[in-house]
Amino acid sequence: MLLSFGILVFTIIGVFLLNGKGTFLIAGFNMLSQEDKEKYDKLALGKFYGKTILALSASMVFWVLSDILKNDVLFIIGLILFVTIIIFSLIYSNLGDRFKKE
Repeated sequence: MLLSFGILVFTIIGVFLLNGKGTFLIAGFNMLSQEDKEKYDKLALGKFYGKTILALSASMVFWVLSDILKNDVLFIIGLILFVTIIIFSLIYSNLGDRFKKE
């Protein structure tokens, strides 16, 4: 039940970010000065992290299914997806100036 609530919260935050709002929720970005924030494309940044959070929510569904169906393989699949999504998003967002305005 608690995990289902977490998935719902992640989904709401993901949709919020996907619409280009809520960049204050992105760790590190909200700590930048106003001058530095203006150098970034907030819409692209929000969309990327919105998609990332929605993907994390989808991977958590495997955890719920694992508990319902009593199948540990589903939990492992969800965990591998979760970790892979996090590693990919960290590498993708930190290499290069993908989200800087041109």
